[in-house]
Amino acid sequence: MKPLETLATESTCKMKIKHQLSIFNALTRLLIIVVLWFVLPMLIQNVVYKHINKSLLEKKQKFIQHLDKEEINDYIVGNDSSDTYASYSMLHNSFLQLSRLPENQVMKKTAFVNEPRIIEDETNEYRILQYAFVYEDSKYLLEIGSSLNEIKDLTFIIKAFIIILFGVVIILTFIVDTFYIEYLLKPFYKIINTKIRNANDPDSFDYTPVASHTADFEELDTVLNQMMKRIGEVFKNEKQFIANVSHELMTPISLLKNRLENLLQNESLDDNAVDKIAASLRTLDMLKKIINNLLLISKIENNQYAANEKVAVADVIRDLIIDLEDRFEEKNITLFNKASTDFEFTANQTLIHILLYNLIVNAIKYNHIGGSIAILDGIEDRNYFIEISDSGIGMNENQLLHIFERFSRISTDQDGQGLGLAIVHTIANFHNIIILVTSKAETGTTFKLLFPSELK
Repeated sequence: MKPLETLATESTCKMKIKHQLSIFNALTRLLIIVVLWFVLPMLIQNVVYKHINKSLLEKKQKFIQHLDKEEINDYIVGNDSSDTYASYSMLHNSFLQLSRLPENQVMKKTAFVNEPRIIEDETNEYRILQYAFVYEDSKYLLEIGSSLNEIKDLTFIIKAFIIILFGVVIILTFIVDTFYIEYLLKPFYKIINTKIRNANDPDSFDYTPVASHTADFEELDTVLNQMMKRIGEVFKNEKQFIANVSHELMTPISLLKNRLENLLQNESLDDNAVDKIAASLRTLDMLKKIINNLLLISKIENNQYAANEKVAVADVIRDLIIDLEDRFEEKNITLFNKASTDFEFTANQTLIHILLYNLIVNAIKYNHIGGSIAILDGIEDRNYFIEISDSGIGMNENQLLHIFERFSRISTDQDGQGLGLAIVHTIANFHNIIILVTSKAETGTTFKLLFPSELK
């Protein structure tokens, strides 16, 4: 079985907002890199092609300006339309080629194409300017090409450089974003830790403003302070109301009890009347116990008890065992008391006595005849703990969730008002004692108390 507080607070793990923001920023930059990976080559290609086209047009213009019939005849020897003149650079990164076109062939005057060409048994891809012109009734095709191999190499280098650059940028900005977001959210976490997480009731709430450079967190802090003030007023009025009502009820109950006890002195009453009066007195006693318990809870919650005594827990347990010896014998319960740790802490002796008394009485009440109770203490993670285990009827998970609620009873077969464990929980909260409960139906229940760290 899981401890009660584990069952009550168990939830799925979720990422903090600072991590979500950092990851979102990193993914956004990664998306930009992916887009650039595909778009950048096209942009580079477009710019490079424009630059090459401009260079090819300038070369064409220079070539055409100084071209005459004699030069054409020097370039192209013979009248065959297949005759061409070609000029190549030493590194094959550019070429110039002049060809005679057939009279019936139609071509676009100026065009740019990318084609592979074989130059001296070496194949390269070129950006080619094709310029068709007529000179003295003859058609010619001028082709000027510039190699694209260097452009492809340059594009690859640029892409690799951008990937490395943006990779470094993502890592650096992720680290910077994480620290900056941590700085921005510092007031938020301070509000959570100092005001909400540690506020068990409005009286312990810290109304000190939290310094922040963010208006949103200042507004959150202000609203929380206002809300807790309103809740505090409501709690105070409710506690005062319960205390007043409980106190006022004690007077008529005492009067009724006195009158009924006086009636019992009347010798003229028959046995039936005596039984009815006795039953009424038992009802009044139960009502008086309920009111006293509610008054006790109200006083504890209103901090009307002082916690300034040194309490030795093991001594309190030993005294309780002596006081409850008759009840152990009544149900033939075997007790194993192994509480021997020398531990003292500052508390209210009376309230600690009530807390342990209620737990041990519960272990007796809900135990089987001939059962057993084990009391164990020790130090765990520098905290003193005490365990009270019984071999009784136990509880299921649904009952575990409600055992500290007022007027909640584990079994209707047992006497009680359902306030014992509510008192235990209230006293534990008052002394900052953590209660862990494990139980299994028809096997038994274990209450584990973790005390504040105050080793003797």
